[in-house]
Amino acid sequence: MELYDVLRRPLITEKNTMLGAQNKYTFEVAVGANKPMIRRAVETLFKVDVVDVNVSRVPGKMRRVGKSRGMTRSWKKAVVTLKPGQRIEAFGSP
Repeated sequence: MELYDVLRRPLITEKNTMLGAQNKYTFEVAVGANKPMIRRAVETLFKVDVVDVNVSRVPGKMRRVGKSRGMTRSWKKAVVTLKPGQRIEAFGSP
């Protein structure tokens, strides 16, 4: 898996914006990505020092539109903690 395939998109929600004050940033990552791959991708792409990486799987859920039912896809997210004093500009200011 290449470096640019690891990080899918930043997750910008109210809760994740408040985590930005603690130098924590949340990303949707590839299902096959592990912690060292995520650390290397964030450090290389954003030129920051990563202190910690926490990963969790988000299971798909049953959804219904009219009479038809289906599942949303399962995905993986990573919360990355940076060294104090560093930030990622893509998320804006906390």
